[in-house]
Amino acid sequence: MQRGAVVDGNGLPDPSYGDLRAAVGRMLGEHWVSEGYAAPNSRVYPWQWLWDSSFHVLVWQALDEATFAQRELAAVFGPQAPSGFVPHMNYVRDPGFHEDLWGRRDGSAITQPPMYGHAVAELVRAGSPPPDQVVEAAVAGLRFLLEQRARDRSGLLLVCHPWETGCDDSPRWDDACRGGYDRQRWAVVKDHLVSTIQTGPDGSPVANPDFPVAPVGFNALVAFNARELADVVGDDRLADGSAELAGALTGRWSDEAGTWVDAGPMADGSGRVRTLDGLLGLLVDDDPDRAAVVMAQLMDPAAHGGPAGPTGVHRGEPSFRPDAYWRGPVWPQLAYLMVLATDRHSPEVAADLCRTTVAGAWASGLAEYWNPDSGAGLGAVPQSWTGLALLLAARRDAAVT
Repeated sequence: MQRGAVVDGNGLPDPSYGDLRAAVGRMLGEHWVSEGYAAPNSRVYPWQWLWDSSFHVLVWQALDEATFAQRELAAVFGPQAPSGFVPHMNYVRDPGFHEDLWGRRDGSAITQPPMYGHAVAELVRAGSPPPDQVVEAAVAGLRFLLEQRARDRSGLLLVCHPWETGCDDSPRWDDACRGGYDRQRWAVVKDHLVSTIQTGPDGSPVANPDFPVAPVGFNALVAFNARELADVVGDDRLADGSAELAGALTGRWSDEAGTWVDAGPMADGSGRVRTLDGLLGLLVDDDPDRAAVVMAQLMDPAAHGGPAGPTGVHRGEPSFRPDAYWRGPVWPQLAYLMVLATDRHSPEVAADLCRTTVAGAWASGLAEYWNPDSGAGLGAVPQSWTGLALLLAARRDAAVT
């Protein structure tokens, strides 16, 4: 990938919008699959993932490729169940793949953060609304979570597996890994948890007694996406459900920890670890004092601040590892979400997050995730959701002008 000639104040390449647009457009084009989606990475991740594709929709729209945006959004609902449940993986290229693991064809037996609510809303705002059946599918998916998913006594939704959160190896799940976190040992635990998922009448996942966790990050994203979709379709049930979850999240804030704390059996342990996904409550929280605490951490180089974007784990946590999977690197989708969250409170903070994340994404080669200090690419390279850097670059440039 051609690197920009301009270097930012931290010594990282600072690409022009034009160079970034060309690179992102080339990447998504190369990752396109004829069945109607961009594979996150053609070699490592050939299938369709739910929140990856929802982010791809935003990138396609930024590239003025409305047809691809609409096709990819529609494809995520291909394996949707009658209950409204949307699987986190769509095996449209080989419907029987992993049927033995999930116990169902076409897709997986768990979901992921329902970013399709935001995707639909953004297409509507751009003057390119999806077909009615796609909007109806998105409404049904969020209603399933709000109305059928089991809840913790805090009022927050329970997840059925760590994979549902998108943050697979977050330190927030460490209490569930007996003997302390070890990536191989944790992989065994995650495999076991697939077998203990409880389902509703049609086989849709509703709870997991072996992982009764209500993560604030997942709940914040459900509330945010329900609010986004309700705003553009006028659905009172979604609006009320979003407000209810947002209210429950308020009770999970800890002044001592400076973060929202997960509900469930890990609330007094690993559920308090300071992670970036634990700060996603800011998406639906209007309290200026809490916002100030969160934004101070995002800017602090001893906390979540970094020259290549916000760290996934607070630097003061013993579990922080800048190169380890979900233990500290920058994740572009979380950085994008924190930009949306902070922009409501401080456009200046949001602009700074845009600048550092774009620099890191470019230095990484548009990697899946990267080191927050050097921008060294980690995981799959390139990864399609890092095309979100294009949206952040547009915000960066708008802030300058």
